[in-house]
Amino acid sequence: MEINYYKEYSHYLGRDMEFKTYGRPGGKLAFAFAPQNGRFYDFESFGMVNELEPWINSGKLMLVTPDSIDLETWSDENGNPRYRIEQQERWFKYITEELFARAVQLNNSFGYKALVTGCSMGGVHSGNFFFRRPDLFDVMISLSGLFNAQYFFHDYFDDLVYNNSPVHFLRNLPPDHYYNQLYRESRIICCVGQGAWEDELLAGTRELDTVLAEKGIPAWFDYWGTDSAHDWAWWRKQIVYFMDKVL
Repeated sequence: MEINYYKEYSHYLGRDMEFKTYGRPGGKLAFAFAPQNGRFYDFESFGMVNELEPWINSGKLMLVTPDSIDLETWSDENGNPRYRIEQQERWFKYITEELFARAVQLNNSFGYKALVTGCSMGGVHSGNFFFRRPDLFDVMISLSGLFNAQYFFHDYFDDLVYNNSPVHFLRNLPPDHYYNQLYRESRIICCVGQGAWEDELLAGTRELDTVLAEKGIPAWFDYWGTDSAHDWAWWRKQIVYFMDKVL
């Protein structure tokens, strides 16, 4: 497997940001986000990359694992909420306007859309990136995610929190908005277990399920059994199961 490490400057964040790529140029470009406060190497360290090796080695997939700044944004619940969400917005722009273009360059995939995936907080990020930028992403595989920013910001709710809360902005999306057609042309997959530590994520997934059904946007919501826990062991099984359906 071809593996490359990068540390490059982000103008949006004013710092160097690290990421890794797995696979040779030409495969489906995929961005994978780690759980809360995770690092760019977590997908590799916890065995997710190994599970995806058949698609990577066959040239069907090129995986990009960005670093997060969750400790400054979603996780800093005692911090200034406006600063936190402004940092989240800077990180969002880093991914969509800097790293995306860089990854496309590395993958030689100009003009093509990417897949986005992640587990736990990575599933939150996946939903946020996909629903805000369906012009960049055409496949979403969210594992144990939720899609309501108030879970992290509680009573604080401003314009940027709204923009980072899919269940809120999707409810208000006009029927004639062109994003609706982009959603319908994409593959939307949300999976969550019904076992240990999945309660809040299960409720959050059901909330998005209801919103998309009301909007007439087709999506695959897969609710695994009571043995399926909020844990890497289950996410490894899930990523293989769903990747086999989309590649």
